[in-house]
Amino acid sequence: MLIGAMCLSLSSCGSAKLSVANEQMERGEYNDAANTYRKVYNTLVKREERPLRGEIAFKMGECYRKLNMSARASAAYQNAARYQYPDSTLFLYLAQSLHEEGKYAAALKNYDTYLAFNPSSSEARDGKRGCNLALKWKNNPKRYIIKNAKLFNSRRADFSPMFLPGSNYEQLYFTSSSEKATGTHKSEITGTKKSDIFVAKKNEKGAWQRPELAEGELNSEFDEGITAFSPDGSTMYLAKARRDANANTSVEIYTSQRSEAQWSAPQKLEITGDTISAYGDPAISADGNWLYFVSDMPGGQGGKDIWRINLKERVGSLENLGNVINTPGDERFPYWRNDSTLYFSSDGHAGVGGLDLFCAKVTPSGAWNIENMGIPMNSAADDFGITFGEGESGYFSSNRNDARGYDHIYSFLLPDLQIWISGSVLDKDEEPVPNAIIRIVGNDGSNQKAMGKPDGTFRFKLQRGVKYAMLASAKNYLNGKQEFESDTIEEDAEYYIDFILASVEKPQVVENIFYDFDKAVLRDESKASLDEMAQLLKDNPQVTIEMSSHTDRHGSDKYNNRLSDQRAKSVVDYLISQGIAESRLRHKGYGESRPKTVTKRIARLYPQFKEGDVLNEEFIEGLSEEDQDAADQINRRTEFQVLSFEMQ
Repeated sequence: MLIGAMCLSLSSCGSAKLSVANEQMERGEYNDAANTYRKVYNTLVKREERPLRGEIAFKMGECYRKLNMSARASAAYQNAARYQYPDSTLFLYLAQSLHEEGKYAAALKNYDTYLAFNPSSSEARDGKRGCNLALKWKNNPKRYIIKNAKLFNSRRADFSPMFLPGSNYEQLYFTSSSEKATGTHKSEITGTKKSDIFVAKKNEKGAWQRPELAEGELNSEFDEGITAFSPDGSTMYLAKARRDANANTSVEIYTSQRSEAQWSAPQKLEITGDTISAYGDPAISADGNWLYFVSDMPGGQGGKDIWRINLKERVGSLENLGNVINTPGDERFPYWRNDSTLYFSSDGHAGVGGLDLFCAKVTPSGAWNIENMGIPMNSAADDFGITFGEGESGYFSSNRNDARGYDHIYSFLLPDLQIWISGSVLDKDEEPVPNAIIRIVGNDGSNQKAMGKPDGTFRFKLQRGVKYAMLASAKNYLNGKQEFESDTIEEDAEYYIDFILASVEKPQVVENIFYDFDKAVLRDESKASLDEMAQLLKDNPQVTIEMSSHTDRHGSDKYNNRLSDQRAKSVVDYLISQGIAESRLRHKGYGESRPKTVTKRIARLYPQFKEGDVLNEEFIEGLSEEDQDAADQINRRTEFQVLSFEMQ
């Protein structure tokens, strides 16, 4: 971010001398220093003065790095490498600037070069991991919809949006160095006007209006910005530059009170007695008791860290968030969405490039679970300063797509996943069962119930990664159950499941029941179907059934009746072995006395027959030999018939 350093000064560049450039850089006047270094490099230093040209190129790169102008930083660092600048840190910074440009292959090469000098560098290892993750995430982006919030953005820097609590998400504050900002002096850091706090509001029709300077006494000729609010919206916490002539300018946190839409003159909030360190990026905990902020004070993990202090008992309550959140790099822009979810930005954790947005959740044990928000929320540039509105939507800031490095405000929206399960409730003859009741219970505690349509179809909306138990029931049909687990992949999906319900009013064929020739012993391949039959009886404990076996027209009636009865008994014995009470089961062999009538399903499987044909001996003998075999096969079957059915 252009104002990310928040270190301002008043001195101008003076003459184009190296000493002047060094002084400007020392004071944090990176824009002026870069311009001075460039003049020295181009006009005052001869090409044969290779060590000096390498030093100046490196320092130019440092200025552009501080200004987040990654392309210019990369070019300057590459010139420093060409002139053999002796500090190996050059390759780390070159890798990082290439990383921020999205040039991951070149960045990886320079991370490796730096690791050859410093094998234990966590910054380089994390940088490499970030490049590899970025290459992976580019091919698997998350579902966020990102748009440039053009109405809020100027031709300069606009960043760190924050909704005012209690405004029903109709007032959005943010920081901007727009030409509308107060004052006339340009920042020696950025070369733009010094930033002020702006606010955008919705009109009576709910449409956003163009932003204006925040009302009251907030803004001055100096830098103000990066706001947070107490839960009731009455107190603003803001960062403000501290001005000391000809010295480094740091940042402090101030407060302002709101009264009748006006903000009072900011008052400094004393955090510690340390007057050298910077204190910025304020955030307030969901309960309003803790101030979270960013500082480079001693005792952190390196760079800028996130700290917190109790607003009610400040003495003795200051603490660093620790090395799970903080790294040797910079952690910035904390934002509490609720009492267990913290968002922040970091260039120390592995990421896509520059500052990435991270979501940190507090687990029940009190530990942090940190997740990079991925692409497209994050880009190769800086992404930071998030605020949530309704649901999974809100605004954040980024300097993506701006070659000058200026930040702009973007909206984001994570659409609800459209995960559905649909299907039909049919009987065993593939006829629709109208107006069935379908219930679906998830292990997430969800419980849905709906009536199927007259054509037997149904449709339910589901959640991602949930196990569901489904039950279909209808009058004069046995219940049917299904189990299903939705995928965890973050993409829209539609799943299909059909319920096949058994009628209590007509016999139902049990498919895939096999016996050896002239025997009643069940073959092993029959047991899968009979296991399903046993489960059906367990799911419907109120029914008593008759298991029947049928033969074809071959053989004597006595033989066929005896064999079919033995086969039906074999099925009943198996069901008893699977835990079905004997009192619920009857068996009967009918031989060839009950020829099958062709159903809609049979006609689909055997198109040579039409629905309603009765496959008796007289009908079969009029068929071709091939069709006779098919008819005999259909007649050789095992069925069950519900004898009694007590509704529960």
